[in-house]
Amino acid sequence: MRTTSKLLTATYRFGGLLFLFLLSETNLFAVEKLILTGSSTVAPLMSVIGKRFESSHPSIRVDVQTGGSSRGIADTRQGLANIGMVSRSLSSNEHDLKFFTIARDGICLIVNKANMIKELSDQQIIDIYTGKIKNWSEVGGKKAPITVVNKADGRSTLELFLKYFSLKSSSIKAHVVIGDNEQGLKTVAGDPNAIGYVSIGAAEYSHTHKAPIKLLPISGVAASIKNVENGSFPLSRPLNLVTKALPKGLEKNFITFARSKEVSDLIRRQYFVPVAN
Repeated sequence: MRTTSKLLTATYRFGGLLFLFLLSETNLFAVEKLILTGSSTVAPLMSVIGKRFESSHPSIRVDVQTGGSSRGIADTRQGLANIGMVSRSLSSNEHDLKFFTIARDGICLIVNKANMIKELSDQQIIDIYTGKIKNWSEVGGKKAPITVVNKADGRSTLELFLKYFSLKSSSIKAHVVIGDNEQGLKTVAGDPNAIGYVSIGAAEYSHTHKAPIKLLPISGVAASIKNVENGSFPLSRPLNLVTKALPKGLEKNFITFARSKEVSDLIRRQYFVPVAN
């Protein structure tokens, strides 16, 4: 009898464990994934917004992948992503997509903190990036060769930089080509002779957290999120989410959440300007 009792107890325990296992597997398969791809400027913001969204939607997982705004556009069109991240206005041949602005940002030039240069004119910036000016001594700095850091093709930061300074990509004489903002910040922070351009939000965040970089003004206007917000900074842009069709269901709920006042604190913490409804 004791043996039978022990056997029954073991069977019940096994059955309970099997039930819990099957329950966990059922929950696992019930998880719905929302995939966002695109802009490396928007991605860190979407990651923190995604985590807050998940906290009130436990069956949802928000998967954020970078690769540039061009990837966000392409993946959305091809159905590889639910939502694309694009850190610029949409061009005329992209109006088949639906876009939703979640914040505003700017693009600024950065140099190493050790660089004595405080400001460059638009023409000096053009001449540096086209190889006409090759040494910092030519613009009032120390005698040292300039390391020109440029963005890779497909990055919206590059497109806006070229448009603002009326340059062609083929005319840029770069020593280092980088992808995301983090790469640009690390490159300039590690090279006292480097110059690059990145998101103001990313630059201000890094500077505040003691990265050895310096933000340069453009056309005499200090590079700051404050000046993006008041409209005085000349090189600003919208940060957008895009979908293939009018969003509904999970996509609509997430975009509505990402544009709401519920995440304004996260947007400001990432050093962007909220445009919450």
